[in-house]
Amino acid sequence: HLSRIAPSKVERGHATMMNADMDAVEAENQVELEEKTRLINQVLELQHTLEDLSARVDAVKEENLKLKSENQVLGQYIENLMSASSVFQTTDTKSKRK
Repeated sequence: HLSRIAPSKVERGHATMMNADMDAVEAENQVELEEKTRLINQVLELQHTLEDLSARVDAVKEENLKLKSENQVLGQYIENLMSASSVFQTTDTKSKRK
């Protein structure tokens, strides 16, 4: 009668091993969950970095176009000034550059 109520040493050993196995599985699952969380956070950080870089590239492209346009206007202005000035009205520009 008593043996049916109280677990035997073998049964207690099995229960202890099962608990240890379950603890190991839980610890492994926790490590996997932490690794997944770390990777997700890293991916999100990289996405934000990429968005920031993309926005910066767009801003630089826009600034570049603006500067090119301004350079064209200034270049045309300088050409007009040079053509209107008597200093630059020579027939032999190659000999002056040498």
